[in-house]
Amino acid sequence: MRIILSLLIIFIFALSGMSQTQVIPLWKNGAPGFENKRNEKEEAKDYWVKNVHNPSLTVFAPPAGTANGTAVVVCPGGGHRLLVYTAEGVEPAEFLNKLGITVFVLKYRLAREEGSPYSLDKHMREDALRAIRLVRSVASTYKLDSNKIGMMGFSAGGEVVSSVAYASGLGDASATDPVDRLNGKPDFQILVYPGPLGIPEKIPADAPPAFLVAANDDPCCAVPTLNVLVRYQEAKRPVEAHMYSKGNHAFNMGYRSDLKTIKGWPQRLADWLEDNLLKK
Repeated sequence: MRIILSLLIIFIFALSGMSQTQVIPLWKNGAPGFENKRNEKEEAKDYWVKNVHNPSLTVFAPPAGTANGTAVVVCPGGGHRLLVYTAEGVEPAEFLNKLGITVFVLKYRLAREEGSPYSLDKHMREDALRAIRLVRSVASTYKLDSNKIGMMGFSAGGEVVSSVAYASGLGDASATDPVDRLNGKPDFQILVYPGPLGIPEKIPADAPPAFLVAANDDPCCAVPTLNVLVRYQEAKRPVEAHMYSKGNHAFNMGYRSDLKTIKGWPQRLADWLEDNLLKK
């Protein structure tokens, strides 16, 4: 009986170990210029996380044997005051894992949080560039295709994506840190009711393929979504957009909505990924 009990305990611990996720700090010694803040604790409650001073990536790996080499860095929204971590971080990661995609959820620094020392024009982009470069640096570890590393952003998280999607992401060949020598531009982007910051008046010729989704009755982010679509069309860059008549803002992955169209939007994303990125 004791042997069976011991084996059962070992089995439970093994399962709990398998379910743990790995957290990778963007910088080993803390964010540049803010190394002294890296040990400050994050605040987390219910659905949100804030007080992020040591930005990081949390790895969500797909089930064993299903990984297809595609990776997505997910940027939760929250108005740059907090991170809607569960509904716009964990839940999209779990959905993408089912498609064989390896996910890295980004906890980025929050420029609009009360007392924040960070700025939208500098530190948001620093974190986004570093996140993509860091994922490229571990591509072999996670068996990733370094040309299939994209970003997904919700609301303010879409602004994080925009901060790196349209400008050069080329690294510094002379950088001491080898991660900083890598390309920080995503290979594709998924924008879910993105905010207006970072969307250029003219989309460059090398803008990454884009998937867009929003609701027409969203007072914040319907127009920015349409602006991206029109400018992609003008630039003749690949884009797919889904604009739903209802849904308002922050419908997340659609799980809590009463609207069938909103509940179904993740499948539209799965179709787009299948058609464009996941085929061998």
